[in-house]
Amino acid sequence: MTQLTNSISRSQIEQLVRQALTQQTGSASPAANSTAPNPLVVNISARHIHLSQEHLEILFGKGAELEVQKDLYQDGYFAATQTVAIVGPRRRMIPNVRVLGPCRGDTQVELAFTDSISLGLELPTRISGDLKGTPGCVLMGPKGVVELDFGVIRAARHVHMSPADCAHYGCANGDQLHLRIESPGCTTVLEDVVVRENPEVKLEVHIDTDEGNAVDLDHASSVTLFVPEGCKCKH
Repeated sequence: MTQLTNSISRSQIEQLVRQALTQQTGSASPAANSTAPNPLVVNISARHIHLSQEHLEILFGKGAELEVQKDLYQDGYFAATQTVAIVGPRRRMIPNVRVLGPCRGDTQVELAFTDSISLGLELPTRISGDLKGTPGCVLMGPKGVVELDFGVIRAARHVHMSPADCAHYGCANGDQLHLRIESPGCTTVLEDVVVRENPEVKLEVHIDTDEGNAVDLDHASSVTLFVPEGCKCKH
């Protein structure tokens, strides 16, 4: 297997992965249709933090840079080697929360519902970047501490789509789709999956850890993304 991996390009590897995912989703999924531009991928987005450069240097030292631990599915994004502790009200803490890169303009903490209970926080469900009126927390790193006045959210389930993907599904940025996940004993439809359109992304749904566990995503036999009946889509 190592020899095979070393003998082919990254693009060839991605193509093999895409073919395998297309076969896994089955004919019930629009992504398996020959007219679909890309296969449908559903991933769990575990608790994580996006740091501003200013906060990165406070937490990890002046001149600190994020170090890549592994690349994420979306090109240009990665899980960093750095982690921080999150401290909520009454000094409740979650240690070793992964930082994702690259850095952003504003620091943002994304947690699941059970995380918010653990920390004693009441979190709004928001799309990434919509931070107005959100609660804050304390971040602890090896070199310093940051007290956030805002920026902690429960990330709304969403799907990254290119214009070609939106055209295929008949939707546009900001629309809300449904995701059907067929798993042994717990087939479920997750509603209100927000479309996030960008010409530079791959087709990918993000759900949080609580949702992924509830639908047993690891053992899913089929995933289907569709426009709900009666949806007044912008497309």
